[in-house]
Amino acid sequence: MSEVLIPLLTLIALELILGIDNIIFISILTDKLPQNQRNKLRYWGLGLAVIMRLGLLAAISWILKLDKTLFTIFNTEFSGKGIILITGGLFLIWKSTKEIYQKTELANSTKKANKVAASFRTLLIEIIILDLVFSIDSIITAVGMVKELWIMYVAVIVSVGIMLIASKPISEFISRHPSFKILALSFLIMIGIALIGEGLHFEIPKGYIYFSMAFSFIVNFIQVKTHTMPKSN
Repeated sequence: MSEVLIPLLTLIALELILGIDNIIFISILTDKLPQNQRNKLRYWGLGLAVIMRLGLLAAISWILKLDKTLFTIFNTEFSGKGIILITGGLFLIWKSTKEIYQKTELANSTKKANKVAASFRTLLIEIIILDLVFSIDSIITAVGMVKELWIMYVAVIVSVGIMLIASKPISEFISRHPSFKILALSFLIMIGIALIGEGLHFEIPKGYIYFSMAFSFIVNFIQVKTHTMPKSN
């Protein structure tokens, strides 16, 4: 029993850790929609994520070929996975930087009044792009951990189900606190840099990344709570 349970729980935990980036990204994008469309975008985004991952698992032999070298530039080998990670990292950095600019420099600008509301389809396409990047990365990682395909299927379904439950409160929390929104976007920039580094075979230990994210979150949380505490006379 332990031979199955331990790998399954480990893989679920890994999928949840890797899924944090996905939840943050979806939370930022859902805030751009009217209240009545936010849940729909969350469900579609995470629903497509699980479909995409299950589909990629079914094509596992093709996925493994993405790790093979396609060409070499300046002694750096580029694989299909590497190109996807670099592209996804650049997209994540561009999108996060753009969002930070809009929420800071354009916050009080007259241009904001003329800004067209983001469409549901456009935001869903952006989520699909990042879903693809994170899905390929997590599946190749999962293949190195377990050999049984059914364990991967169960881990994906359970982890996405947990993310679906957690996505709404996380999204609402980020929406209520503008400082956390900027912090979340900064996290995504850091994740984008890590994806590019991984694509260039310069891997930044994920433990360092998530520790810095957790530390920054705790510091910001304490600061927000300090400012909201009633002042004594």
